[in-house]
Formats: sequence, C-alpha cells, structure tokens
Amino acid sequence: MAGGFPQGGDGGGRTADGVGIRTFPFPVERSVCGVGMQIAPMDPDRTWRADAPLDRVHRIDFHIVMLLDGGPLRHMIDFTEYGATAGDVLWIRPGQVHRFSRDAEYRGTVLAMQPGFLPRATVEATGLYRYDLPPLMRPGPARLAALRAASDQLRREYEDTETLPLSLHTAVLRHTLTAFLLRLAHLAAGSGDAARPAEDSVFTLFREAVERDFATNHSVTAYADALGYSRRTLARVVRAAGGETPKAFIDRRVVLEAKRLLAHTDLPIGRVGAAVGFPDAANFSKFFQQHTDTAPAAFRAEHR
Repeated sequence: MAGGFPQGGDGGGRTADGVGIRTFPFPVERSVCGVGMQIAPMDPDRTWRADAPLDRVHRIDFHIVMLLDGGPLRHMIDFTEYGATAGDVLWIRPGQVHRFSRDAEYRGTVLAMQPGFLPRATVEATGLYRYDLPPLMRPGPARLAALRAASDQLRREYEDTETLPLSLHTAVLRHTLTAFLLRLAHLAAGSGDAARPAEDSVFTLFREAVERDFATNHSVTAYADALGYSRRTLARVVRAAGGETPKAFIDRRVVLEAKRLLAHTDLPIGRVGAAVGFPDAANFSKFFQQHTDTAPAAFRAEHR
C-alpha cells in the first residue's frame, strides 16, 4: 500500500542536493488492477521509496487521507504541526509539503487518490482542492462511524476484482469513492473557521491556472484573458469563493512556494526568487518582506 510510514531515518528537513523539494508520484504499480486509487490498513514498514525516509520533508502529487486508529502523533503540513490521535482524520493534498513523525506509530486506514481519477464535477462537489480548509478533522462519534463504514465499503469494492470486469470495477470504485469524499468534504467544511460558498467553476479554473502558472505569471489581467473573463468577473468570483482579490490569491500562492523553498532546500535566495517568478533578487526580497514582514534570509534562518 502507498501509505508507508517510516521507522527511523534522517529527520533533516533539507533535500540532499539543495535543488528542490523531493516529490513522489502516485505509486500506480501498487494499485489493484492499476486503478487510480488505493486503500488499505497503514503499514509501518512501507514507504513511497526504499531510499526515501518519510520523516524528511517531501511532497506527493496525489491525495492522502488517513483515518487514524492510533496516536497521539504529530504531523507537519506546510509549517504547521498538527497533533492527531485515534478518531482523527488527516487529509494531505497534492503539492503540500509534509513530514511524518519519526517516533509515532501510524495506525488506521489510508486512502490514496490520483488526480484525474474522478471527473471534474465530482472534484468540485467534494472540494478536493480546497487548500484553505484545515488538513486535520475531528469527527464526532456519529460522523466517524459513518466515515468508517464508507471507507470499509470502499475497501471491499477496491479488493473485489473477481465479480466485475475492470471497466465496471473502476466505475463502481469512482461512485463509492465519491460517496466517501462527500462525507469527508462535509466534515472538512465544518472544520474551517467558516463555511465557504460552493466553489464556482470559474474559480476552479482560475485556481487551477494559478497552480499551474504561478511561477511565471503574476498578472490578474493575463489570467482573466486566458480564461476568457473580464477582470471584474474574475474579481467577483474569487472574492465570493475565498473573500480575497485575485491578486491576493496569486501572491499568497507565490509566498507559500517561496517559504517552502527557503525552509526546505539549500537553494540560494536569488534562485528561490527566480523559481517563483522574480528574476531580480532585490525585487523578490522586497515582495517577500512586504507579504511576511520578514526578509527571506531571516525566514530561512528561523526555520533551520
């Protein structure tokens, strides 16, 4: 199963070569019938790769949902240490920088989902890319029981490779996974500071475009033109979905990536700036300090 958990290893935060943060792809070779999801009990002896201890910071390009039966443990996700225990749920989304706790025993069920496995309508309905929502959820007894029942059903369908041809097996998995994720999304929305309006498809397109192009494009007008909407329409949609301007949304994504690279790699500060769209190091430093009240060098020193 893809949800491996480390026992020992180097707990250092920076990459060995200082080039970037290591990203692990969805381990499709471990999937039953090669489908775009996996679900199984957590196995303390498995990892994404044999040469990659999970208690070092890394990214994954897929979703991980952990329904915990054990704990307490601490799990770092994008500069926040989340304390979790039995009955809690951790949802790690693609691209988030995280680190497993070296000494904790992760027990429970882990679900991995490959982007693209579910259709767009399901992705929007289940909030798969609501990065504004907290990764840690604490369901009450009734919701936890319902989540466990839904995950048990999903696991039975996942492991049943005999009763249906592959095409129907995959379709059943998508429907069963959707049912589980709708429950999870309802729980996640209730775990935030306030429920946000349902995401508009225009906002979804904007968010995807920013995620794809933020390192080279910081222009609201360019995004609006590429998506075929006016700046005014884009501003209205983004404010309705997240309570901020399109420019603030773009800048927040740029700052997050800069923080990740400063804290978790040995890239020179000028190269960090270039990696997030600032060829001029002075302009990057000015931008970063404006948004964080901290100089890049001071931020790096604080997180080493």
